[in-house]
Amino acid sequence: MSSVSQQEQTVRKHTSLPAVAASSLAGTAVEWYDFFLYGTAAALVFNKLFFPTADPFVGTMLALGTFAAGFISRPLGAIVLGHLGDKHGRKSTLIASLLLMGIATALIAFIPPYASIGVAAPLILLILRLIQGFALGGEWGGAVLLVSEYSDNTTKRAFWASWPNVGPPLGNLMAAGVLAVLSAMMPQPAFLAWGWRIAFGVSALLVIVGLILRLYVQETPLFLASQAKAEAEHSKRTKLPLAELFRGNWKEILIAAGSRMGENAGFYIYSLFLITYVTEILKMDRQTGLTAVMVGQGVAVVAIPVLAMFADRMGRKPVMIGASIATVAWGFAFFALLDTRQPAMIIIAAVGGLLIFAAYSAVIGAFFSELFPTKVRYSGTSVAYNLASLIAGSLSPIIALALYQAFGSGQAIGLYLALMGVISIVSVSFAKETKNIKLSDLDDNNLAGRPTQR
Repeated sequence: MSSVSQQEQTVRKHTSLPAVAASSLAGTAVEWYDFFLYGTAAALVFNKLFFPTADPFVGTMLALGTFAAGFISRPLGAIVLGHLGDKHGRKSTLIASLLLMGIATALIAFIPPYASIGVAAPLILLILRLIQGFALGGEWGGAVLLVSEYSDNTTKRAFWASWPNVGPPLGNLMAAGVLAVLSAMMPQPAFLAWGWRIAFGVSALLVIVGLILRLYVQETPLFLASQAKAEAEHSKRTKLPLAELFRGNWKEILIAAGSRMGENAGFYIYSLFLITYVTEILKMDRQTGLTAVMVGQGVAVVAIPVLAMFADRMGRKPVMIGASIATVAWGFAFFALLDTRQPAMIIIAAVGGLLIFAAYSAVIGAFFSELFPTKVRYSGTSVAYNLASLIAGSLSPIIALALYQAFGSGQAIGLYLALMGVISIVSVSFAKETKNIKLSDLDDNNLAGRPTQR
């Protein structure tokens, strides 16, 4: 017990909250760069190189289908990596997920096109996409817990836990930015032939940076304390954290997953489908869509930690319900703005949508962490997060394209977004306000969702 206490003191002495937040942000930014690079390339490149068909809509649908495949493997990654994170620690699991993602993404740069190796090209692409999804399945939960568990004794947990959530828009911003620069610097034939591959090769360099930062950060004090408590009581740690999670916290899983429906469906519409809509439906230059996404993602990067400070003062539920109400309304305004075909209006559409996403992202890191005890927290946050991604995120670009083909209007897609927003409102309404919860008290009481006084 004393050796664990000394280890805890070393962790606290050598790892500050800013360092932990920086490590988590770097890792999530790199992994989401890899994940979103695929999604952006699917809308611009993969439909032509790996799924060539006479009908461009069919090619785009197939390319987006492989994008969705990454979401299918994310719950499996959440289960496996969540189990490892609850059994063996947050740090080692996060390092493994980062390496796995980086290797898969770098290999995509070397896949020959369909014209060279036929059906093997999309098959290899699909396998590497599944590996990407598996790695990402355990990334977010661990990155958020690394910060949340270090910030347990502060009143600014939402602020600190929001930094890993800056990773998705920052990673998307980097992915769209790199592809936009490469696309602008070379003619279309060169970009399709080899230019896009540079963006995937850059991933290897980014992984090295993220890995260095993650190696610096130590294991979280709460995880070490949980291990020490089990040893002191001569009890074994849970052999299957997932089984205990579903036995004792299934309601929290449903609340957390449901609360993300508006955020996740909206994010992929505002950032990924926007590019498809602008280029394939409105027949505008791809640079217009990429620019709008980059501006919107840049605004989200700044807005997330700012809105998190409001969540620490006002609570988690008001911010999440407000974002969900905005999701219901903005879907209709979003497509009305896109249909003007004015670049400035398209930028406003992206910025408005990604500000809504920023409001969700400011809260969910702390909110999810505050629902589960330490021994199943990695599994709980990862499973809930990726369950929502599978249901809402993976299907939203495909549903959006299918709705447009069926009704010939973006307003049908707006109705779909409104439905996702309503699901989030209902889910959050069943949750208790958790801003006053101390994570260590959840372990003592073994009751997720019960407020404690500070």
